[in-house]
Amino acid sequence: MTPVLAFLGCGSMNGSILRGVLASGVPVEQVRATVRSAESAHRLQEETEVRPYVTGEDPEANRRAAREADVVLLGVKPVGILELAREIAPALRPGTVVASVAAGISVGALEQALPAGQPVVRTMPNTPSSVGRGVVSVTPGAATTADQTRAVRRVLEAVGTVVEVPEDQVDAVTGVSGSGPAYVFLLAEAMQQAGERMGLPADVARVLAKETVSGAGELLRPAEADPAALRRAVTSPKGTTDRAITTFQENGFEDLVAAAAQASADRSAELTREFSAG
Repeated sequence: MTPVLAFLGCGSMNGSILRGVLASGVPVEQVRATVRSAESAHRLQEETEVRPYVTGEDPEANRRAAREADVVLLGVKPVGILELAREIAPALRPGTVVASVAAGISVGALEQALPAGQPVVRTMPNTPSSVGRGVVSVTPGAATTADQTRAVRRVLEAVGTVVEVPEDQVDAVTGVSGSGPAYVFLLAEAMQQAGERMGLPADVARVLAKETVSGAGELLRPAEADPAALRRAVTSPKGTTDRAITTFQENGFEDLVAAAAQASADRSAELTREFSAG
């Protein structure tokens, strides 16, 4: 039987997951949602046929949605997650799984905001989830069973690949995949700028950079694809690509990426301490 899913807050990430699960075949009747305004409710209903509860008009909206759900996805901004968890706590059934799709909320903080023994799952999605190409980590709480974790995984698989990690690896996940899309965008931006410096028109350089990066991503998509093998396959000894790669490496490319990822992970840890204290 398809579980009832409640999406509390339907912004960018939670809204993408909601649309993904509907596209995967989950019946509209099994979906509950909350939004802040009647205008947002109208837009969501027009697009998805889901009739959301409006928190700006009904103070019980979030509790109504949570009361009916088997899986609740908290999708407000990180600073509001724990307040939302405390708000819905009285309405939850003991077996309802509560998952946060906001960065920086620890499993322990979420558990403390909810009734004792409530199953929780911490997640770390990234922005390609909005086009069904995301990667999302899941970290279950102490009271969450394997079946309950699988239920959350099935929901999130509607927007991409799901991996399960222990909580002490979530910051590393943030450094690699959470912030990772911006690294790729920066590379494309730098490639465009390089093309312009070499005399290409801006629009041509932009197309070359964008299509090269997105096309290379498609080559990486198969499960068996290996980044190092793909790089070696297009790097002929003493050729043009070989000289470019050598220039990257002689200038510390790998060390720079590692430092950037570590900086992201360190900031993730800082934010988790900050948000989880709320």
